[in-house]
Amino acid sequence: MKAPRKSLAKNSVKASAQGFLDGQMLIATPTMQDERFARSVIYMCAHSSEGAMGIVVNQPAANVSFADLLVKLDVIPSAERISLPRSAGGVTVLKGGPVETERGFVLHSADFFIENSTLPIDNGVCLTATLDILKAIARGDGPISAILALGYAGWAPGQLENELQHNGWLHCPADPELIFGDDIEAKYQRAMTKIGIRPGMLSSEVGHA
Repeated sequence: MKAPRKSLAKNSVKASAQGFLDGQMLIATPTMQDERFARSVIYMCAHSSEGAMGIVVNQPAANVSFADLLVKLDVIPSAERISLPRSAGGVTVLKGGPVETERGFVLHSADFFIENSTLPIDNGVCLTATLDILKAIARGDGPISAILALGYAGWAPGQLENELQHNGWLHCPADPELIFGDDIEAKYQRAMTKIGIRPGMLSSEVGHA
């Protein structure tokens, strides 16, 4: 696994003052043109004038479990999958986006931190993309809350702003349930409800949240 470029990770307070969306949730509108992101909810890890990067949090990875990935990445031998701590078994594996889908990115609570590897984002949420966090989770020493995403969503400079202007996305504040909640199918409706919108209310004229 490899961490995202730190050049994208601006100070959250400064970024928010400039209208950037670090630590926010992006919510696809019904007018989203890219089918890969239909009804997607994305936690924004980094957003600046240099581009943006986020993790889709409501698209489960098909036919793969966290234990499977630990074995595939040689974090544990196959025989040890049955002895993993309960917390490891609860880690959800998601399709984080269409970029670098062979790499894993762990969004997690801030009670776990690896110097020079963990990227603090906002509101107690961090991103770590090294095997060390997987080893810690397998030992039972990992963060209280975590999801593992394969791949991520990325935007070139100005691309996300353009999509926002063309009503591709709404946005709302993040909360732990939206990021780490077990009910993945409910996250889209939950995010819409959080900003006071029912999906049926939306039209092609929808504006920014």
